[in-house]
Amino acid sequence: MGYGNLTEFILLGLFHNEDVEAMCSVLFLFCYLAILCGNLVVVLTIRFSHLSEYPMYFFLSYLSFMDVCFTSTVAPKLIIDFLVECNTISYSGCIVQMFFAHFFGATEIFILVVMAYDRYVAICRPLYYMISMNRPVCYILVIVSVIGAFIHSLLHVLIVIRLPFCDTKEIDHYFCDIFPLLKLACTDTRFFIIIIITTTGVLSILTFIALIISYVIILSTLKTCSSKGRHKALSTCGSHITVVFMFFLPLIFTYVPMSDSVGDDKVFALFYTMIAPLFNPLIYTLRNTDMKNAMRKVWCQEKLFEKK
Repeated sequence: MGYGNLTEFILLGLFHNEDVEAMCSVLFLFCYLAILCGNLVVVLTIRFSHLSEYPMYFFLSYLSFMDVCFTSTVAPKLIIDFLVECNTISYSGCIVQMFFAHFFGATEIFILVVMAYDRYVAICRPLYYMISMNRPVCYILVIVSVIGAFIHSLLHVLIVIRLPFCDTKEIDHYFCDIFPLLKLACTDTRFFIIIIITTTGVLSILTFIALIISYVIILSTLKTCSSKGRHKALSTCGSHITVVFMFFLPLIFTYVPMSDSVGDDKVFALFYTMIAPLFNPLIYTLRNTDMKNAMRKVWCQEKLFEKK
Protein backbone atom coordinates (compact mmCIF):
# COMPACT_ATOMS: atom_id res chain seq x y z
CA MET A 1 0.00 0.00 0.00
CA GLY A 2 2.45 2.71 1.19
CA TYR A 3 2.14 6.44 0.99
CA GLY A 4 2.39 7.00 -2.78
CA ASN A 5 3.86 10.32 -3.87
CA LEU A 6 3.35 12.00 -0.48
CA THR A 7 6.66 13.45 0.72
CA GLU A 8 5.58 15.87 3.46
CA PHE A 9 2.79 16.94 5.78
CA ILE A 10 1.66 20.39 6.93
CA LEU A 11 1.20 20.82 10.68
CA LEU A 12 -1.61 23.31 11.32
CA GLY A 13 -0.34 23.89 14.86
CA LEU A 14 -2.15 24.92 18.00
CA PHE A 15 -3.69 28.19 16.84
CA HIS A 16 -4.63 29.88 13.58
CA ASN A 17 -3.93 33.41 14.83
CA GLU A 18 -0.48 34.86 14.05
CA ASP A 19 -0.50 37.27 17.01
CA VAL A 20 -1.35 34.46 19.43
CA GLU A 21 1.33 32.26 17.88
CA ALA A 22 3.95 35.01 18.30
CA MET A 23 3.20 35.31 22.01
CA CYS A 24 3.07 31.54 22.45
CA SER A 25 6.44 31.07 20.76
CA VAL A 26 8.13 33.05 23.55
CA LEU A 27 6.05 31.32 26.24
CA PHE A 28 6.78 27.82 24.95
CA LEU A 29 10.46 28.64 24.52
CA PHE A 30 10.74 29.62 28.19
CA CYS A 31 8.69 26.54 29.17
CA TYR A 32 10.97 24.27 27.17
CA LEU A 33 14.11 25.79 28.70
CA ALA A 34 12.56 25.41 32.16
CA ILE A 35 11.74 21.76 31.41
CA LEU A 36 15.32 21.10 30.30
CA CYS A 37 16.88 22.90 33.29
CA GLY A 38 14.48 21.54 35.92
CA ASN A 39 14.63 17.90 34.87
CA LEU A 40 18.37 17.90 34.21
CA VAL A 41 18.94 19.39 37.67
CA VAL A 42 16.94 16.48 39.13
CA VAL A 43 18.91 13.93 37.08
CA LEU A 44 22.33 15.41 37.98
CA THR A 45 21.41 15.89 41.64
CA ILE A 46 20.47 12.23 41.97
CA ARG A 47 23.45 11.09 39.89
CA PHE A 48 26.05 12.95 42.00
CA SER A 49 24.52 12.40 45.44
CA HIS A 50 23.84 9.49 47.77
CA LEU A 51 20.23 9.42 46.50
CA SER A 52 21.33 7.36 43.50
CA GLU A 53 21.68 4.40 45.88
CA TYR A 54 17.93 4.39 46.59
CA PRO A 55 15.57 2.71 44.09
CA MET A 56 12.94 5.47 44.32
CA TYR A 57 15.40 8.16 43.22
CA PHE A 58 17.02 5.81 40.72
CA PHE A 59 13.65 5.54 38.95
CA LEU A 60 12.97 9.26 39.42
CA SER A 61 16.17 10.11 37.55
CA TYR A 62 15.01 8.00 34.61
CA LEU A 63 11.54 9.58 34.74
CA SER A 64 13.08 13.06 34.59
CA PHE A 65 15.33 12.02 31.72
CA MET A 66 12.31 10.66 29.84
CA ASP A 67 10.54 13.99 30.43
CA VAL A 68 13.42 15.78 28.70
CA CYS A 69 13.44 13.34 25.78
CA PHE A 70 9.65 13.28 25.43
CA THR A 71 9.28 17.06 25.33
CA SER A 72 12.29 17.38 23.02
CA THR A 73 10.52 15.32 20.34
CA VAL A 74 7.70 17.88 20.20
CA ALA A 75 8.68 21.31 21.62
CA PRO A 76 11.57 22.35 19.31
CA LYS A 77 9.50 21.79 16.15
CA LEU A 78 6.51 23.58 17.71
CA ILE A 79 8.62 26.61 18.69
CA ILE A 80 10.35 26.77 15.29
CA ASP A 81 6.97 26.63 13.52
CA PHE A 82 5.80 29.57 15.63
CA LEU A 83 8.94 31.63 14.97
CA VAL A 84 9.68 31.06 11.27
CA GLU A 85 6.29 29.74 10.14
CA CYS A 86 7.91 26.63 8.70
CA ASN A 87 5.09 24.24 9.48
CA THR A 88 5.97 21.45 7.07
CA ILE A 89 7.42 18.11 8.12
CA SER A 90 8.67 15.34 5.84
CA TYR A 91 6.91 11.99 5.74
CA SER A 92 9.90 10.21 7.28
CA GLY A 93 10.34 13.01 9.85
CA CYS A 94 6.68 12.64 10.81
CA ILE A 95 7.06 8.88 11.31
CA VAL A 96 10.21 9.37 13.38
CA GLN A 97 8.56 12.04 15.55
CA MET A 98 5.53 9.84 16.16
CA PHE A 99 7.71 6.84 17.04
CA PHE A 100 9.84 8.68 19.59
CA ALA A 101 6.89 10.58 21.08
CA HIS A 102 5.13 7.29 21.80
CA PHE A 103 8.36 5.57 22.81
CA PHE A 104 9.35 8.13 25.45
CA GLY A 105 5.74 8.63 26.57
CA ALA A 106 5.16 4.89 27.00
CA THR A 107 8.48 4.53 28.84
CA GLU A 108 7.26 7.20 31.28
CA ILE A 109 4.04 5.27 31.86
CA PHE A 110 5.92 2.05 32.63
CA ILE A 111 8.37 3.85 34.93
CA LEU A 112 5.46 5.42 36.84
CA VAL A 113 4.09 1.90 37.31
CA VAL A 114 7.50 0.70 38.52
CA MET A 115 7.70 3.64 40.96
CA ALA A 116 4.29 2.72 42.37
CA TYR A 117 5.47 -0.88 42.83
CA ASP A 118 8.63 0.41 44.53
CA ARG A 119 6.55 2.44 47.02
CA TYR A 120 4.24 -0.54 47.62
CA VAL A 121 7.15 -2.83 48.53
CA ALA A 122 8.87 -0.12 50.61
CA ILE A 123 5.78 0.67 52.71
CA CYS A 124 3.77 -2.57 52.72
CA ARG A 125 6.64 -5.10 52.76
CA PRO A 126 9.64 -3.22 54.22
CA LEU A 127 11.44 -6.39 55.39
CA TYR A 128 11.70 -7.62 51.80
CA TYR A 129 12.48 -4.24 50.25
CA MET A 130 16.27 -4.50 49.89
CA ILE A 131 15.91 -8.01 48.45
CA SER A 132 13.03 -7.22 46.08
CA MET A 133 14.39 -3.89 44.87
CA ASN A 134 18.14 -4.43 44.65
CA ARG A 135 20.11 -2.72 41.87
CA PRO A 136 20.01 -5.60 39.31
CA VAL A 137 16.21 -5.77 39.73
CA CYS A 138 15.97 -1.99 39.21
CA TYR A 139 17.95 -2.22 35.96
CA ILE A 140 15.78 -5.10 34.76
CA LEU A 141 12.60 -3.12 35.45
CA VAL A 142 13.94 -0.14 33.47
CA ILE A 143 15.00 -2.39 30.57
CA VAL A 144 11.59 -4.09 30.52
CA SER A 145 9.95 -0.64 30.48
CA VAL A 146 12.06 0.40 27.49
CA ILE A 147 11.34 -2.84 25.59
CA GLY A 148 7.60 -2.54 26.26
CA ALA A 149 7.63 1.08 25.04
CA PHE A 150 9.57 0.09 21.91
CA ILE A 151 7.00 -2.59 21.00
CA HIS A 152 4.15 -0.13 21.65
CA SER A 153 5.73 2.53 19.39
CA LEU A 154 6.64 0.07 16.67
CA LEU A 155 3.00 -1.04 16.47
CA HIS A 156 1.94 2.56 15.74
CA VAL A 157 4.60 2.94 13.04
CA LEU A 158 3.60 -0.33 11.36
CA ILE A 159 0.00 0.88 11.22
CA VAL A 160 0.86 4.28 9.68
CA ILE A 161 3.35 3.08 7.04
CA ARG A 162 0.68 0.76 5.62
CA LEU A 163 -1.83 3.58 5.16
CA PRO A 164 -2.50 5.13 1.75
CA PHE A 165 -2.77 8.93 1.98
CA CYS A 166 -4.85 11.08 -0.33
CA ASP A 167 -4.12 14.59 -1.61
CA THR A 168 -4.96 16.18 1.75
CA LYS A 169 -1.78 16.46 3.80
CA GLU A 170 -2.76 18.99 6.49
CA ILE A 171 -2.45 17.55 10.00
CA ASP A 172 -4.69 19.41 12.44
CA HIS A 173 -2.19 19.09 15.27
CA TYR A 174 1.15 20.52 16.41
CA PHE A 175 3.01 17.21 16.11
CA CYS A 176 2.59 13.92 14.27
CA ASP A 177 0.31 11.63 16.22
CA ILE A 178 -1.57 8.51 15.26
CA PHE A 179 -5.19 9.78 15.29
CA PRO A 180 -4.58 12.93 13.17
CA LEU A 181 -2.71 10.74 10.64
CA LEU A 182 -5.53 8.21 10.54
CA LYS A 183 -7.93 11.02 9.63
CA LEU A 184 -5.86 11.75 6.48
CA ALA A 185 -5.86 8.17 5.20
CA CYS A 186 -8.05 7.51 2.15
CA THR A 187 -9.19 4.13 3.40
CA ASP A 188 -11.42 2.73 6.14
CA THR A 189 -9.46 3.12 9.38
CA ARG A 190 -12.07 1.94 11.88
CA PHE A 191 -10.18 -1.29 12.57
CA PHE A 192 -6.96 0.65 13.25
CA ILE A 193 -8.83 3.11 15.52
CA ILE A 194 -10.10 0.16 17.59
CA ILE A 195 -6.53 -1.17 17.85
CA ILE A 196 -5.18 2.20 19.01
CA ILE A 197 -7.98 2.73 21.52
CA THR A 198 -7.41 -0.78 22.86
CA THR A 199 -3.63 -0.62 23.06
CA THR A 200 -3.23 2.99 24.18
CA GLY A 201 -6.57 4.23 25.53
CA VAL A 202 -7.80 1.19 27.45
CA LEU A 203 -4.25 0.37 28.60
CA SER A 204 -3.95 3.93 29.96
CA ILE A 205 -7.25 3.59 31.83
CA LEU A 206 -6.35 0.20 33.31
CA THR A 207 -2.88 1.43 34.29
CA PHE A 208 -4.34 4.57 35.85
CA ILE A 209 -6.89 2.56 37.85
CA ALA A 210 -4.22 0.07 38.95
CA LEU A 211 -1.96 2.91 40.10
CA ILE A 212 -4.76 4.56 42.08
CA ILE A 213 -5.68 1.23 43.72
CA SER A 214 -2.04 0.59 44.62
CA TYR A 215 -1.74 4.01 46.27
CA VAL A 216 -5.02 3.45 48.15
CA ILE A 217 -3.56 0.19 49.51
CA ILE A 218 -0.31 1.96 50.38
CA LEU A 219 -2.08 4.80 52.18
CA SER A 220 -4.33 2.40 54.07
CA THR A 221 -1.28 0.66 55.55
CA LEU A 222 0.16 3.92 56.89
CA LYS A 223 -2.07 3.69 59.96
CA THR A 224 0.44 1.31 61.54
CA CYS A 225 3.43 3.59 60.85
CA SER A 226 4.89 6.18 63.19
CA SER A 227 3.82 9.80 62.72
CA LYS A 228 7.22 10.70 61.19
CA GLY A 229 7.17 7.72 58.84
CA ARG A 230 3.54 8.43 57.92
CA HIS A 231 4.32 12.05 57.08
CA LYS A 232 7.29 11.11 54.88
CA ALA A 233 5.32 8.38 53.09
CA LEU A 234 2.36 10.70 52.54
CA SER A 235 4.64 13.37 51.10
CA THR A 236 6.28 10.91 48.70
CA CYS A 237 3.05 9.21 47.64
CA GLY A 238 1.31 12.58 47.31
CA SER A 239 3.94 13.68 44.80
CA HIS A 240 3.58 10.45 42.83
CA ILE A 241 -0.23 10.65 42.76
CA THR A 242 -0.10 14.28 41.56
CA VAL A 243 2.20 13.32 38.66
CA VAL A 244 0.01 10.32 37.79
CA PHE A 245 -3.12 12.51 37.58
CA MET A 246 -1.37 15.22 35.53
CA PHE A 247 -0.02 12.70 33.04
CA PHE A 248 -2.75 10.08 32.73
CA LEU A 249 -5.98 12.10 32.68
CA PRO A 250 -5.10 14.13 29.53
CA LEU A 251 -3.70 10.95 27.96
CA ILE A 252 -6.97 9.10 28.58
CA PHE A 253 -9.06 11.96 27.17
CA THR A 254 -6.86 11.96 24.05
CA TYR A 255 -6.86 8.25 23.20
CA VAL A 256 -10.21 7.01 24.48
CA PRO A 257 -12.94 9.26 22.94
CA MET A 258 -14.41 8.17 19.61
CA SER A 259 -15.42 11.71 18.59
CA ASP A 260 -13.54 13.91 16.13
CA SER A 261 -12.58 16.47 18.78
CA VAL A 262 -9.08 17.13 17.42
CA GLY A 263 -9.09 20.64 18.85
CA ASP A 264 -9.59 19.22 22.32
CA ASP A 265 -6.97 16.54 21.62
CA LYS A 266 -4.38 19.26 20.98
CA VAL A 267 -5.14 20.90 24.32
CA PHE A 268 -5.01 17.58 26.17
CA ALA A 269 -1.74 16.67 24.42
CA LEU A 270 -0.27 19.96 25.61
CA PHE A 271 -0.72 18.77 29.20
CA TYR A 272 1.32 15.59 28.89
CA THR A 273 3.91 16.93 26.43
CA MET A 274 4.65 20.32 28.05
CA ILE A 275 2.79 21.06 31.29
CA ALA A 276 3.41 17.79 33.18
CA PRO A 277 7.17 17.72 32.38
CA LEU A 278 7.34 21.39 33.46
CA PHE A 279 5.82 20.76 36.89
CA ASN A 280 7.29 17.32 37.61
CA PRO A 281 10.65 18.67 38.93
CA LEU A 282 8.79 21.11 41.21
CA ILE A 283 6.44 18.40 42.49
CA TYR A 284 9.30 16.02 43.28
CA THR A 285 11.61 18.60 44.88
CA LEU A 286 9.54 21.19 46.75
CA ARG A 287 7.86 18.59 48.99
CA ASN A 288 10.87 16.27 49.29
CA THR A 289 13.34 17.04 52.06
CA ASP A 290 15.88 14.48 50.81
CA MET A 291 15.93 16.04 47.34
CA LYS A 292 16.27 19.58 48.71
CA ASN A 293 19.17 18.57 50.97
CA ALA A 294 20.90 16.72 48.14
CA MET A 295 20.49 19.72 45.81
CA ARG A 296 22.11 22.01 48.40
CA LYS A 297 25.06 19.65 48.82
CA VAL A 298 25.61 18.95 45.12
CA TRP A 299 25.16 22.45 43.75
CA CYS A 300 26.76 24.31 46.67
CA GLN A 301 29.82 22.09 46.33
CA GLU A 302 29.95 22.90 42.62
CA LYS A 303 29.90 26.64 43.39
CA LEU A 304 32.63 26.29 46.00
CA PHE A 305 34.74 24.31 43.54
CA GLU A 306 34.32 27.01 40.87
CA LYS A 307 35.43 29.71 43.33
CA LYS A 308 38.53 27.76 44.22
